[in-house]
Amino acid sequence: MKLIIGNKNYSSWSLRGWLAAKQSGLSFEEIIVPIMGEHWDKRKQEMDDVQPSSGKVPILWDGDTVIWDSLAIMEYLADKVGRDRFWPKDGTARGMARAMVAEMHCSYASLRSEMPMNVRRRAPLENVSEQTRADIVRILQLWAEARARHGSAGPFLFGTFGAADIFYAPVVSRFVTYGIGVPGFAQSYMQAVWEHAWMEQWIAASENEEWVIEQYEQVQ
Repeated sequence: MKLIIGNKNYSSWSLRGWLAAKQSGLSFEEIIVPIMGEHWDKRKQEMDDVQPSSGKVPILWDGDTVIWDSLAIMEYLADKVGRDRFWPKDGTARGMARAMVAEMHCSYASLRSEMPMNVRRRAPLENVSEQTRADIVRILQLWAEARARHGSAGPFLFGTFGAADIFYAPVVSRFVTYGIGVPGFAQSYMQAVWEHAWMEQWIAASENEEWVIEQYEQVQ
């Protein structure tokens, strides 16, 4: 399999696809195409020949199969290796995890816009809009409920690392970057994600990247 991703420092969706591939346990080749770099337009045209996504990342190639959405990539991999590797075994917990992943996949536009992922940067926000504050509160509420109801088996949202943690990992990165104050239970959860071996690999690679996207460095 091949996984096409963007800059590790900036691409939140790439992080999700990459973590999903790691969680699957399957071997894959990682191909990085710097977003907004000199090869980006050419690569977008090449990718548009096989999928209608306007050259978005991540993209998983598995033989003749091409998947160009992070949630679809995770579900495809879950079908290949067994869904229990990604989702809680308990039906109630699995239902909540699915709802949380779906909400992350399609919501929080204000947070995404106002707090773009930038793994290397440490820049507490001086001004946070009311909508972004509402997004943050909602996410913390979901984390609290998941941890309280289903997190007894370990430090992650549903105990063991899985689909929900994969999808909220970029939020953890954003909270670290922009110095978002969170309650103690959330600090513990964020630490568990940040210190996960795969996240440490991603963070180290992000810090070693030379590419800089200026518009993501000017957030105040």
